[in-house]
Amino acid sequence: MGHVEWVQFGRVEHVPRAGEVVHARDCFAEPAGGGGVAAAQLAALAGEALLMTALGEDDEGRRSAARLGELGVRVCAAQRDAPTRGALTLIDAAGQRTITTLGERLQPEGADAELPWQELAEMDAVYFTAGDLEALRAARGAPVLVASPRARAALGHGVALDALVLSADDPIERRELARAQGEAELILTTEGERGGSYRSAGGASGRWAPAPPPAEPVDSYGCGDAFAAGLTYALGAGMATSEALTLAAQCGAVCLTGRGPYGRLLTLDAA
Repeated sequence: MGHVEWVQFGRVEHVPRAGEVVHARDCFAEPAGGGGVAAAQLAALAGEALLMTALGEDDEGRRSAARLGELGVRVCAAQRDAPTRGALTLIDAAGQRTITTLGERLQPEGADAELPWQELAEMDAVYFTAGDLEALRAARGAPVLVASPRARAALGHGVALDALVLSADDPIERRELARAQGEAELILTTEGERGGSYRSAGGASGRWAPAPPPAEPVDSYGCGDAFAAGLTYALGAGMATSEALTLAAQCGAVCLTGRGPYGRLLTLDAA
């Protein structure tokens, strides 16, 4: 459950400095954002996935739903009068991505009667990146609920989370962590090529090692979302925390070697 953005990608030698003009190459567009990327990785692992989101009644919204459908995602979207949010992502020569969002984020809300809320209790696991408090409470009907701090105002109201996943390099996610860290059984902080660390509500803590990329890195867009999706799948499948972290790290490493968020996604037969 979460947000989708229509993202324009371009490769540059370096991100432009103030006043500088750079020329992008290998330009393409994909529906991405935390909800879309995670749903595609979940579908690659499970064979199918449901994405509950909100989209504008515009070409970007229609193209987003169609493209995600090609990736095995069943998209159920509340329609908004506002435009589907866009984004510009630049990938530099080192494969690092820089993102500029364009417009307001659209998210599902509990009042959206067209969304199949009753199906959430039938899911093995739900990953939540955006939505209101009602939506989060509905998502809690699943046996496993993993969330991102980017869920923002939906967090901090006493809804228990099985896991909360954030990036050590993301100041927004670090700031929002304070809102919900008391509600999460497990807090996981990703650190890219350094692996990451975790701590549990019971006081246990530790680290996990990074998974080696199966090919040369291409770009880092979507690696964190792929990690979160892999963790959600693994916990929903009943894996122990150590096994779940291994699978999640593999998802992030494989995503790193693809062009854009869907160039390479981990499947179970390759795990």
